[in-house]
Amino acid sequence: MDITSLIKDKALAVGFDLVGVTTADAVDDLHVGHLTEWLDCGYAADMGYMHRNFEKRVDPGTLLGGAKSVVCVALNYTPETQFDDNPEIARIANFALYEDYHGFMKDRLGELAAFLVETTGDGARFKICVDSVPLLERALAQRAGIGFIGKNRMLINPDFGLQLLLGEIITTVELTPDKPMEKTCGECDKCVWACPTRAIKSAGTIDARKCISYQTIENKGEIPDDIARFVGNNVFGCDRCIDICPYQKFAKEKAAKNKLFKFHPQRQNLKLKDILEMDEKQFEEIFGDSSLKRTGLQKIKATIRKCTAS
Repeated sequence: MDITSLIKDKALAVGFDLVGVTTADAVDDLHVGHLTEWLDCGYAADMGYMHRNFEKRVDPGTLLGGAKSVVCVALNYTPETQFDDNPEIARIANFALYEDYHGFMKDRLGELAAFLVETTGDGARFKICVDSVPLLERALAQRAGIGFIGKNRMLINPDFGLQLLLGEIITTVELTPDKPMEKTCGECDKCVWACPTRAIKSAGTIDARKCISYQTIENKGEIPDDIARFVGNNVFGCDRCIDICPYQKFAKEKAAKNKLFKFHPQRQNLKLKDILEMDEKQFEEIFGDSSLKRTGLQKIKATIRKCTAS
């Protein structure tokens, strides 16, 4: 068995659902142009960090000298149970119903990277990337053949759907690249029309200023009135453009398989009033290992007060 196959087998063995390999070359002009236009149009809202490190974002080779390959992995986070369809229940984006994925994925990427070095020799170097590193990871994942980018800008895998957390290992080891996934959404516009604020453009661009996920997670200020009236009980993120996608509805892999990725079902049943009555200690007990910590209890309370009154 060749090195690339060994690395892929190990990626699945440590708990990832999908793995693919691509070169460490810069992404193509289409993705560079899309990012440039998105920034120029102001669609990044107040996410100033998206304007920084542009070269690193589009060229993984700049993140590690001598880089030749990128190993792309994905972890399915589709919950086994669904939210109660009740406007009094606080809706939390599905990924945040689990433990914070950053540490979970970094640990497993570290195990995979150690295997890479052990298999190829001590001279191999690598850099682990999970979300916070400036990198167009969905473009790389598509080039590595593990999915394609939909109109809602999510990576879509025909078998696993859209609820995928992504990670990468950039390495100086030369591996055999996979073929890109050459699929598109075609004429399907379901996600475009499912977005209540029309944040999604049919050409496949997201205006973060109108996006409920941005407003409830990233925006440090008050949610604008014209957006707040559509937020409802979405207190952290929004999955509407994911839930409506046919690839998600008819995914063969209906639920997350890695049971070591800790799921917190109690986060699906919290009422809005329960969160409003929480103190910081209670918030820590329920969300201590969650992505919600970065947003904070006070921001979430402010979202509830503003958006349930709109």
